[in-house]
Amino acid sequence: MRELPLHVAGEYPLNGTLTLPDGRLPAPAVVIASGSGPLDRDSNHRRARFDVAHQLAAALAAGGLASLRYDKRGVGESPGDWRTVGLHDNVDDLARARDALAARPEVDADRILLAGHSEGAILAAALAARGVPAAGLVLLSMSATPGAELLRWQARRIAPTLPRPVRGLLRLLRVDLERKVAGNHDRIRATTGDVARIGGARINARWHREFLAHDPREDLRRLTVPVLALTGGKDLQVDPAHLATIEATVPGGATTALPPDLTHTLRRQPGPPSMGAYRRELRQPVDADLLGTVVRWCREITGLG
Repeated sequence: MRELPLHVAGEYPLNGTLTLPDGRLPAPAVVIASGSGPLDRDSNHRRARFDVAHQLAAALAAGGLASLRYDKRGVGESPGDWRTVGLHDNVDDLARARDALAARPEVDADRILLAGHSEGAILAAALAARGVPAAGLVLLSMSATPGAELLRWQARRIAPTLPRPVRGLLRLLRVDLERKVAGNHDRIRATTGDVARIGGARINARWHREFLAHDPREDLRRLTVPVLALTGGKDLQVDPAHLATIEATVPGGATTALPPDLTHTLRRQPGPPSMGAYRRELRQPVDADLLGTVVRWCREITGLG
């Protein structure tokens, strides 16, 4: 495996890593899009090292596929301010990254797949729905409902898993977490700028407005390429039932997998699911079975295996 820097030029330049497999080139390749927030090319946040893109790139290289992963705007080595970047800007950036990858002589431009985790999966589906050439899509932990509905579902799902003292405090203060989330959505929709202060925190209001309104099912209906979708049975941030929605919505269906103990971090968690276990989970590697499933599917779709 070799890793080279790759620069995506333009008004909003991006910097990333081109990972090449050992062996014959040009190789089929995958563009990897990370999840929401200020994540770098490896899918890492300064407070949480998810490392999904990094470990997926290594697994793909071992399977004979090249890949490109990149720092989002305003993160790592990519200049800008991530708080001003909208959801649709992120789709545009993925498109530019795909084109930069296709221009590399080490890559077979006719065999490029799009892969994403969480928001990255939404971006991949949105880009393919535009008709941008793609050999296939890998959708990891992808939601299939408007953003506003997803965030309310998260509030309902996460509230019972909070530590007992926190749940007791919420009851004492008569705080309905889902209602509080919905109220914040109304305040965000009323904003007009890129950045706003909601609940005492400065947030990317532009991204939130676009995410709340975006319905990924509209993109899924326009897909014409093979799709692999995987979501963990213990995901607290995306409803695992959305896998069935994806399969039913994509014309021609999709290949789906629901690993029972997998969480949104793409690691396995014993016992009842809890976001409080993320810190411990992230000390472990991304689930090897999941990576193996992705690599085998990508090899099959691109004619390697």
